[in-house]
Amino acid sequence: MCKKTFSRKNDLITHERVHSGERPYTCDVCKKAFSVKGNLITHLRLHSGERPYACSVCNMAFKQKRCLIAHQFKHSGERPYICSVCNKAFREKWTVIRHQRIHIGEYPYACNVCSKAFSDKSNLIKHQRIHTGERPYVCAVCNKGFNQQGALRTHERIHSGERPYTCALCSKSFSQKISLIKHQNIHKR
Repeated sequence: MCKKTFSRKNDLITHERVHSGERPYTCDVCKKAFSVKGNLITHLRLHSGERPYACSVCNMAFKQKRCLIAHQFKHSGERPYICSVCNKAFREKWTVIRHQRIHIGEYPYACNVCSKAFSDKSNLIKHQRIHTGERPYVCAVCNKGFNQQGALRTHERIHSGERPYTCALCSKSFSQKISLIKHQNIHKR
């Protein structure tokens, strides 16, 4: 066992599950097991669709409180986590940790088809959809499928007419951030 200490007995019991592999909390829907009850509660929201944490600025809702907190940094522009190597700033602690793998050349997740390596598992999963053709994100209006959630969100703006990116100089608005960036070059000429 490790020598980590805890002031509360329940925290010690939970930590010991890291070593024992015990996962006493099981999802009744998909049978996935968890070592921490709170992780099961969060997981159950995948099945129920519940999003109890809502942004007070834009009403966007989230399954986890930490996701809401990270989202709120978008409104404030705050990026409190700084890379010690290149000074790049991030909204969430885990993203700076993932980013720092780039500096040390750590790419632990490799594609079993083409061997391309990634610094985090989620990017590997997104990449593998290129090979499988999987498009799990489907537009509710036209049934077009997408391999990434962000691509679906961008597409949905075609139907909704939403144009969330506005030029500060001329007030012209755009449905995609890249379109705003290209437009802003007009003002630099």
